Amino acid sequence: MTQSKVLNLMVNYRKNPVGIDDPNPRLSWQIQAQARGFIQSAYQIQAGCDPAFGAEAGLVWDTGKVNADSSVHIGYEGETLLPRTRYYWRVRIWDSEDNASVWSEAAYWETGQLSEQNWHASWITAASAPGQPVVSSDSCDYFRTAFELPDRAVSARIYATSLGMYRLYINGVPADDTQFNPGWTSYNKRLQYQTYDVTQLLTAGENALGCIVGNGWYKGYLSWDGNKDHYGRQRAVLIQLHATLADGTEQMLISDGSWRTSSGPLLMSELYHGEIYDARLEMDGWASPGFAEHQWQPAVLTEAPPATLVAQENEPSRIIETIKPIAVLNTPAGETVLDMGQNLVGWVRFTVDAGAGTEITLRHAEVLDRDGNFYTGNLRSAKQTVKYICRGGGPETFEPHFTFQGFRYVQVTGVPQEQLLEQFTGCVIHSDLELTGSFRCSDELVNQLQHNILWGQKGNFLDVPTDCPQRDERLGWTGDAQVFIRTAAFNMNVVPFFEKWLRDLAADQEADGRVPHVIPDIPAAGYGSSAWGDAAVICPWTLYQCYGDVRVLEEQYPSMKGWVEYIRAQGDQEFLWNTGHHFGDWLGLDAKENSYIGATPKDLIATAFFAYSTELLVKTAEVTGQPEEAEKYRQLQSNIIRAFREEFVTPNGRVASPTQTAYAVALMFDLLEEKDRPRTAAMLAEHVKENGNHLTTGFVGTPYLCLVLSRFGYTDLAYELVLQKEYPSWLYSVLQGATTIWEHWDGIKQDGSFWSDDMNSYNHYAYGAVGDWLYRIAGGIELIEPGYKKIRIQPQPGTQLSWAEASYSSIYGPVKSAWSRQADGSLELSVEIPANTTAEVIVPDGCQGQITEGGEKLDQVTGVIAVEDNAGGRKLTVGSGSYRFTLNKSAD
Repeated sequence: MTQSKVLNLMVNYRKNPVGIDDPNPRLSWQIQAQARGFIQSAYQIQAGCDPAFGAEAGLVWDTGKVNADSSVHIGYEGETLLPRTRYYWRVRIWDSEDNASVWSEAAYWETGQLSEQNWHASWITAASAPGQPVVSSDSCDYFRTAFELPDRAVSARIYATSLGMYRLYINGVPADDTQFNPGWTSYNKRLQYQTYDVTQLLTAGENALGCIVGNGWYKGYLSWDGNKDHYGRQRAVLIQLHATLADGTEQMLISDGSWRTSSGPLLMSELYHGEIYDARLEMDGWASPGFAEHQWQPAVLTEAPPATLVAQENEPSRIIETIKPIAVLNTPAGETVLDMGQNLVGWVRFTVDAGAGTEITLRHAEVLDRDGNFYTGNLRSAKQTVKYICRGGGPETFEPHFTFQGFRYVQVTGVPQEQLLEQFTGCVIHSDLELTGSFRCSDELVNQLQHNILWGQKGNFLDVPTDCPQRDERLGWTGDAQVFIRTAAFNMNVVPFFEKWLRDLAADQEADGRVPHVIPDIPAAGYGSSAWGDAAVICPWTLYQCYGDVRVLEEQYPSMKGWVEYIRAQGDQEFLWNTGHHFGDWLGLDAKENSYIGATPKDLIATAFFAYSTELLVKTAEVTGQPEEAEKYRQLQSNIIRAFREEFVTPNGRVASPTQTAYAVALMFDLLEEKDRPRTAAMLAEHVKENGNHLTTGFVGTPYLCLVLSRFGYTDLAYELVLQKEYPSWLYSVLQGATTIWEHWDGIKQDGSFWSDDMNSYNHYAYGAVGDWLYRIAGGIELIEPGYKKIRIQPQPGTQLSWAEASYSSIYGPVKSAWSRQADGSLELSVEIPANTTAEVIVPDGCQGQITEGGEKLDQVTGVIAVEDNAGGRKLTVGSGSYRFTLNKSAD
């Protein structure tokens, strides 16, 4: 019997998911092994409807012993899955000596409706009068129904969705703790439904089901154009309950014309503008049995929307954490302002005790002005205001429903100041993604930078990857997503989150392949810019690289190909993209006065990304088993590179546009002749030095700048950039008190004035893409094979830090790299490699002396497979396990 243990069983990246519509879910597990160098040699999976897995348990799948080291993304190949059914599964494995493990503990997944044929509920909408649907009201809709259960329920599920945002209640209690359902998709094409386990909320006898529906993304204000109703004018719900009783019978409840509807205390709720709630209009017990509903109107049946119903694909949004304000400020203008100490996304929960009719108003902002007064200029038309009208008669606790704010500061009126610190709480809301990465080092300013990157991701990963969470925008900008996705994948498990978003990208992509600027698409945003539309290719490929899952490439390949073919048809020459609208190096600091677009020529950037996306399409075709496609696009890539060199590189090998971004993309995408690359890297380094060790890049060049410098031997200069404190730099905003990443390098200028009112977000993650460099270069964690099946540990310490540590929870398990300089000049390097993987440990430059592990010479160390010298230094090949290497500065 092997000493290994199978744990962390996952289905489609989630533990024990409920309500999935995938007929062939992907199964993964991790291995805990006591010995170093563990490699799985075989596995066996069993799945059935009973966790006992007995002979009569009705197995639906038994792989038998499969001789393979695969432990992630194994597609289910058993009997056809049934709707609304729980399937248990377990795994056992064999080690390299053919010793079997014990069976893992049983895990499960539960199917949802699987097909629209299994929906029996009707879409219903609220009524303003008998038979008259509500269309234009700002107030939210309330729905309810009552029903009897003859016996207790042993299992009960609700399948629900809405046009608008909804919140579900059973017998007066919220059905769960999720927020902002059904999430934001391309509503006219794809609409998610949610599955709720309400077994414990039902009782034998009378029960009640209630639902509130607000405008949300479907009907509310979206974008800067001031318009609403982008997807439709009428809110509606679809609800279906299945309850299995103790005697084995099933009872079904559906939304239909027998339901009742009303308005209520929720007078207005808009994503951008906030919420108005009049507690005097509360209807006690409206979602509970026994409520007198004689003043409510019958619900109105309405047509089903054109969208395809799909089960929830990504993690839901939740209140993930709460924080208390750190201070109450009295501003020079006489305002009472709460300082939460952190720029966050969510809302404020508060408790007050005031007379009936007392109005409590909360206005939200990211920063104070230079005089210390409350400032909302950068919100543009977004009001971010919550108004609560008290009911009276005792303490009242309130938090909003269908709105969220981006804020650090809260101006409060109507509440005595002495109650503010104790009675007000910030609720941090974002998609409930697993945190997978951490980075720390000896420089506390860099640690704050990493904090800001993570909090920028939290605030902007709220169902879709948005650009900002506060002004009248909050859209899924493609360019922001693609520059940040690699950093995002270090910080959190982002696969389901991006899979859902990429499906919407494919749904909103036009027939000619053009990709909208924002996903889900809205009419005001436009389409077709290089580096933005390339998200269609870069994001799927990055997910594959980071998680090793081929399915995302298989699913997205038509979209990826469509984008490349769209570009191919655009230029006035087939292999150059020199037409159309492009954002260029957005917000580059070398831009002309009064321009947002950096100095690097747009067609250079466009053609560079044309080449890069084509290269990734070639690789995708190879991975997905399409050799003819790969060869076709390999030839296209070759032609694009040749055209790039003819157009943008001088005959003696110089990039014709001498900007940091031009150098960076040309080198990052391998667009130059091999012989010209070192000189171009030297010119990039010289450009940085001539600018006082400052960057000039915008959205396009910034993600690649430090990576390119390190790749060509200028890691110390990359450190100078990252550690630069003066504007422009990453640490400039940190020293200005930022707790998230800013949209502009100088969002707040040195004199305290603002860059501008019209476009000045203080929570904008794009420049946080430097986090990729922190993990891979300063921390030293890099992949060799997709999904970190084979890992490279290669920290490049530079001279400016004394220690750094990075960790990453890969699909196989934890990867760690921590280095520290010792007083004797040696370097300690601690490494952790997960079971069923191997790693290369590259000894940093300057540490070429004797290497020991735990005080032992390498030839005596278990787990060290090979030691060899190469051009980059000494390379150790190691198996899984934890190691502590001492790297001496010079030979004995």
